Amino acid sequence: MSLINSSNDMTPFDLRERPVRQFLPISMLLWTVSYISTGGPKMKIRKIRMRGLKGPYLVMATHQGPMDYYIVPRLLFPRRANYVSDMEGFANYGKWLYRHGGCIGKRRYTPSVEALLNMKYVLEELREPLVIFPESRHCDAGVTSQFPDNLGALAKYLKVPVVTVTAHGGYLSNPFWDESRTRKVPLSATIEQIFTAEELENASANEVQSAIAARLQYDEYDWQRKNKIRISEPWRAEGLHLPLYQCPKCRTEGRMQSYRNGIFCENCGVYWEMDEFGSLTDHSDSRTVRIPDWYRWERRNVRRQLAANKYQGIDVPVRVEALPNEKGFVELGNGRLRHDAEGYTLSLDDMERAPVRALRDVFPLRIPNSRLESTQTEYNYHGKGKCIVLSTANCCYYVYSDAPEFLVTKLEFAVEESHKSRKCTE
Repeated sequence: MSLINSSNDMTPFDLRERPVRQFLPISMLLWTVSYISTGGPKMKIRKIRMRGLKGPYLVMATHQGPMDYYIVPRLLFPRRANYVSDMEGFANYGKWLYRHGGCIGKRRYTPSVEALLNMKYVLEELREPLVIFPESRHCDAGVTSQFPDNLGALAKYLKVPVVTVTAHGGYLSNPFWDESRTRKVPLSATIEQIFTAEELENASANEVQSAIAARLQYDEYDWQRKNKIRISEPWRAEGLHLPLYQCPKCRTEGRMQSYRNGIFCENCGVYWEMDEFGSLTDHSDSRTVRIPDWYRWERRNVRRQLAANKYQGIDVPVRVEALPNEKGFVELGNGRLRHDAEGYTLSLDDMERAPVRALRDVFPLRIPNSRLESTQTEYNYHGKGKCIVLSTANCCYYVYSDAPEFLVTKLEFAVEESHKSRKCTE
């Protein structure tokens, strides 16, 4: 369960507070847990151009799921590191522990000068590696999530060697749509220095961006098949209807369901069975489809809707919680969420109840798609159901709904595609 802020304290988290070097006893515990959690000697590790690398450096890592929090520390051993992290970790684990675990606070998809200055501080004053997960969320369907197009500019600004970590197996062992259960999947990872400080200085921001993007690409189902990794758990498809929300046969949205090793449409009845290598076979005509291809097809459909001005969006009742600081979540009550081709509008039903009165200048909260690179989505956050997170400079708002049209993956696509189309026309 998530931590509730019983005092209703809405004081914003102090993002200006300087990070500290990872507390050595925490580092030792983290290294031990990481070694055990990643399979000990069974994990395959490949190191490229890492010999002799000393001093601070920037690490850009793939972010498939919770296993990444163990993979990266193991690869960096015996170096301690600082990690750019979202706010919920400070609430769930406590500010002291999270800070002394090396974490730097930042709200997802929200610009932060304070976080940028703290990154610089880690590299120049603490002289430790700085770790960033550019995808900012766990991946939905086994392929790389969208990440910012300013990574090259950030690396140029920080002026230290650039290292990438590309891991495999984390998503397959704990897919985002069923993270509560673990599949037996071997892990492997590559850590590579892609730019020395001198090489970085002589490269353009675009060249650095392209190199980072190339290293962080992955397709876990392709990797699974090539390495002949079987996932035989009989419930291996349960939850898959959350990212695969649209039926390819009848094109109905929000009527997909999953059970054990299959996914099916409640509208037209078509059923796909998931084999031990992650492919889906249609029982009606024996055609096979890859999960990433289905997922990308859904994205293209949203892109077409936006381009044709046919994106209908949503207007649904919601429950809202606020996360202003490390003290936990403040319950704000019921409200309404609207999303269209322009952006989000979140309103609260009762603006007179405490602590909502303090938010009169905030609500209704309007966030245009042009300000967002993506939307943080959750399929079952702390057992409370589907959720999106809307962040401002001072607070994160966790928005839940049981409405069938509350398709969080589609909202994610709509924001990303709308943002990209606007950037192309600027």
